[in-house]
Amino acid sequence: MAAGQVTTGFSKPYVALYTCEDGVITYSNGQSLARGVEVSVEPESSEDNNFYADNQEAESDSGKFTGGTLGLTVDGLKTAAERLIMGLPEIVSGWMDYDDEQKIPEVGVGFIRRVMSAGVTSYVPYILVRSVFSQIPINAATQEEEIDWQTTELSAAIKRGGDAKHRWRRVGQNCETEEEAEEMIKAALNITGNSNS
Repeated sequence: MAAGQVTTGFSKPYVALYTCEDGVITYSNGQSLARGVEVSVEPESSEDNNFYADNQEAESDSGKFTGGTLGLTVDGLKTAAERLIMGLPEIVSGWMDYDDEQKIPEVGVGFIRRVMSAGVTSYVPYILVRSVFSQIPINAATQEEEIDWQTTELSAAIKRGGDAKHRWRRVGQNCETEEEAEEMIKAALNITGNSNS
C-alpha cells in the first residue's frame, strides 16, 4: 500500500505585490513576511450545477472556486513586510501611521509545507496567487514568571487570479530540501537578492 504524505511542518512565508494586465500576472517587491508558525487555507466554491433528464441526474458541472480565507500565524511581522501588506505610507519621524493614506494591496503569498511519506521528508512550495490581508489585530499580555511566547495572527481573503484560467493556488513539486522549495517560491514571486528586510 502506497504511503500518503503526512504534514510535519510549515515555514518560510513570503509575500509580493500582485498585478495583472491583459491576463498576465506579475509580482514585485517580494520579501520574507516573518517566521511561520501555522497556516490554514479555507477555500469556498459555488454549488454543483446539475442537469436532470429522465427523472435522474444526467449531467453535472462541479462547483468552481469563488474565494476563500487564509489564516496565517507568524512570530511577528517584519516592519517592511507590514508596510507592504498593509499599504502603509513612508515612516515619518519614527512612526508607521495607519491612516487615510493606507491602501491595502493585492499580494501573492508563498509558503512551504514539510511532509513525510514512507519515512522520507520533503518540502512542498505553495503560492496563493492573489490575496488581500485584513487589518492586523494587536494582542499582548504582560510577562509573568515565565515568558509567554506570543504570536501575530493574520487573515486574508483569497481571490481568483486575473489570468485566463483564474489560477488561485499553485502547488510545486516535492523538493528534497527546504532551500530548494524556498527558491521555487522566490522565483514564482519574482524575488531576487536579499529578501529578509
